[in-house]
Amino acid sequence: MTGVDPGVPEEVRARIDEVWRTDWGRLLALLVAQYRRLDLAEDGLADAFEAAARRWPADGIPGNPPAWLLVAARRKILDRLRSDAVLARRMPLLGVEAELSEQAGSVMALSGEEIRDERLRLVLLCAHPSLTPEYAAALTLRLVLGVPTTEIARLFLVSTPTMAARLTRARHRIAGERFAVPARTELEDRIDGAAGIAYLAFTTGYAPGSGSDVHRPDVAGEAIRLVRVLREVAPGRADLDALLALMLLQHARRDARVQDGALVLLPEQDRSAWRYDEIDEALDLLTPWVKTSPNRWLLEALIASEHAIAPSAGETAWPRIAGYYAELEELTGSPVVRLNRAVAVAETEGPLAGLALLEGLDLPGHRLPGTRAELLARAGRIPEARIEMETAVRLVDNDAERAHLAERLSSW
Repeated sequence: MTGVDPGVPEEVRARIDEVWRTDWGRLLALLVAQYRRLDLAEDGLADAFEAAARRWPADGIPGNPPAWLLVAARRKILDRLRSDAVLARRMPLLGVEAELSEQAGSVMALSGEEIRDERLRLVLLCAHPSLTPEYAAALTLRLVLGVPTTEIARLFLVSTPTMAARLTRARHRIAGERFAVPARTELEDRIDGAAGIAYLAFTTGYAPGSGSDVHRPDVAGEAIRLVRVLREVAPGRADLDALLALMLLQHARRDARVQDGALVLLPEQDRSAWRYDEIDEALDLLTPWVKTSPNRWLLEALIASEHAIAPSAGETAWPRIAGYYAELEELTGSPVVRLNRAVAVAETEGPLAGLALLEGLDLPGHRLPGTRAELLARAGRIPEARIEMETAVRLVDNDAERAHLAERLSSW
């Protein structure tokens, strides 16, 4: 949690941060379910956390911090409703207030099924089809995970006022929507949409943006938290297990991706710096689904797993990876998948076979000419490789990637 007074004792600060990370979404979902207003729920819960930072140092950390925060948030909301004469006449305030103490005792049993249902409603509300993926991703980070607006702005490389305005527009767009679990077909679509939102946020962390950032693992970490929430509210789905596995396999390499501000490609990474506890978790997630019908996330995770289990870059099982990419291309028709498949095929059949797969491929940006350049160089066609790499250097908008491509160009 950001904004906690520096004078708050470290033990209290750490506990508040922990509850913010683990329980913000659950508590907000309960408040939205009760009061049916996002603005009331968000403001009340934020005020409750501020109250905790003031009172817990003196009173001690309560035995059930989430329940304390829920009661405090409800009282903050009731105070605000009292100040609004019209709403006050419409709410049975005294009756609600009288129930607070009784509800507090049972709330963080936070009865499993009920809490999961309320959190699911909140996740699905953020994945409403009326929102663009970018707006939905930002709103999900804010409401489901409690990421502060300033942090979301930094993650999406915009100013805080710009992100605040986007979040406000997103809230207004869904303000009249029912806080309910939709019918089965729409439910599946919404969960699929939420998974797509999480993957968008994750790739934002590991697809270098403009400027000097090479990667932003904090963005990826928030996306992983979101997929864990999705798996909690929609358990037993192969695609969500595979998506989490894929993210963990990629995220496990974060400490080896950059050295002295420079991009380090997978073959050159120090594998001892990879986080093998996360790799092991990912492999455990994949094991039950390996022989099932493949989905996009499963195929991508299986590709990532081959890189993760190889003792060295030279021992990577490229034929299996090329096969997975062929299945993935058939499933998605994605030009990016074709590009990656060409790289894998080049590793197994030689650079000319990879170049053949790139014939006629239309893909904007620097990756296609950069890949062509590498394969042409490996085939000994240096003049052609230089032309392609010059194009890639001109198109790339990330400083670290540009430096890497320019270094490759100068070596030919």
